[in-house]
Amino acid sequence: MSLSVLGNNILINNTVTNITTIGFWLLIQDKEYFVPFAEYPCFKTATVTEIQRFTMLSPTQVHWFGLDCDIELEALEKPQNFPL
Repeated sequence: MSLSVLGNNILINNTVTNITTIGFWLLIQDKEYFVPFAEYPCFKTATVTEIQRFTMLSPTQVHWFGLDCDIELEALEKPQNFPL
């Protein structure tokens, strides 16, 4: 028995994939974004657990309630358009 048509992926892949001393990577809807600690200092002293606990406020906005931090995904894609 085989399926000729694949179904839709119903899992939402929103996760932190890696954390280093310079920042961390987010996987949102099969696209990876880098969040540098130098540009987002609210994460510098955060624990791994705090960084991993995020939610999507909208399809384009990530929020960390425990850290009270928000990031627009476009700011990670085109940081030159969003000077801090």
